[in-house]
Amino acid sequence: MNITIEGITEPTILRYFTTLNAGDFTNTAALFTEDGLMYPPLESAVMGRNAIASYLHQEAQDIKAEPHQGIIENSADQKIQIQVTGKAHTSWCSVNVLWLFILNPQQEILEAKIKLLASPQDLLSLRPPNKEYTK
Repeated sequence: MNITIEGITEPTILRYFTTLNAGDFTNTAALFTEDGLMYPPLESAVMGRNAIASYLHQEAQDIKAEPHQGIIENSADQKIQIQVTGKAHTSWCSVNVLWLFILNPQQEILEAKIKLLASPQDLLSLRPPNKEYTK
């Protein structure tokens, strides 16, 4: 299934969402630099392709991303910043999401930040009903 995002033609970003939604987390992680960073919502950063793939296998099995539109900004240091807004769906909820990507000149992902655009009450409802949370 091919993803289209209004305002985004960057192949790396389109592949990110296509592989993520296909559950092909190894290829999703391969889009990052060797020491790339993923900042999942409500969790600490995950660094490196292997750690990102492992995290996605553990945490993203039930998630479908629905990117709607995005904007691309070139920065002075040859990096590309891409913002994509859309929704993320699980079996128990849907939430608005902002994905913020920073790509290097080789179109590899240096950083991906995933931010939930929801109220605190909405965030509480996002927890899977059978998952324990500890501090």
